[in-house]
Amino acid sequence: MALQHPQTKPHTIEEFEQFISLPENADRRFELIDGEIVENVPTEEHGVIVSIISGEIYAFLKKNPIGRVAVEARYRNPEDRHNSRIPDVAFTSAERALPVTRNGAVPQMPDLAVEIKSPDDSVKLLRAKAAYYLANGARMVWVIFPELRLVEVYQPDADVLLLIDSELRQDTLDGAEVLPGFLLPLQDIFPA
Repeated sequence: MALQHPQTKPHTIEEFEQFISLPENADRRFELIDGEIVENVPTEEHGVIVSIISGEIYAFLKKNPIGRVAVEARYRNPEDRHNSRIPDVAFTSAERALPVTRNGAVPQMPDLAVEIKSPDDSVKLLRAKAAYYLANGARMVWVIFPELRLVEVYQPDADVLLLIDSELRQDTLDGAEVLPGFLLPLQDIFPA
């Protein structure tokens, strides 16, 4: 849900940080997308899928300490004054990891960004988010569509890979070069 009137100038990072620090916004979740303040209200289904994916990546990283996973952390490109994004799940490799951010947004994109479609998300918005993450340093994006039991996998300079969980086809998410050796069958992602 956008909170900006269409004729208002785009909000900057500074204005956004001030807005989210207001007491009335303490328990709310906002992103800054192209200068527009957007509130996110995830569903239970969304939360379950976030838990499954982050838990699977965390378990993988316990055995293969190659980076860290975060849930709903904010990331931004320091050169971009109009975006502060919150992927549902993010993985950052040890080679690129900065000290853990304790205040504000991580000043870079994660290696892997995961976005899960909520009922109020448009497909266009999710695909634009994937393009934004890749254009700003992410190496892979998973866009998950629970109702369709489908995942779109984005990587720089590659065609979009479509993975499906159906009676005829049970695909598996592969971490590729970003999370080498990580595999997660789609049937394990979607709640029954």
